[in-house]
Amino acid sequence: MTKLTYINGLPLVLLLSGMSTPAFAGSEDVVVENAWSRASIGVNRPGAAYMTVRNTGEDTITLTGLTTPLAVMPQIHETKTNADGVSSMAPADEITIEPGQSVALEPGGLHAMLMKLQNPMIEGETFPLTLTFSDGGEVTVEVPILGIAARGPES
Repeated sequence: MTKLTYINGLPLVLLLSGMSTPAFAGSEDVVVENAWSRASIGVNRPGAAYMTVRNTGEDTITLTGLTTPLAVMPQIHETKTNADGVSSMAPADEITIEPGQSVALEPGGLHAMLMKLQNPMIEGETFPLTLTFSDGGEVTVEVPILGIAARGPES
């Protein structure tokens, strides 16, 4: 399934098969790869989305926020485990990505936390997730919803 999207006047193809999605945040080149999420049980518990955000430009970029019609409170969260093996999760500050580098939003680390879901996350469906950058640029990706026990797009 392919969707044609225009950002800054450029046509961009979003391939929901987990392939790379090129996009632009202002003047910075940003590539979002392998976006995915898991199905939810209703709307009482938060959902999450995962992906890799790559900076292909020559300047540092800063991811400052998220928006989606699926959740009232989408935020970047980080899971940390202390020396005793106890894990905790909290909102993360802005995420800086140096030129040529990438940041993985993945289970057990940084991830997009989708709190106060407006609708259940149903396997086989997709939802738009917009990443906002400090330069005012935005990148919107369609995130496929995989099975409730999925471990990634290839599982």
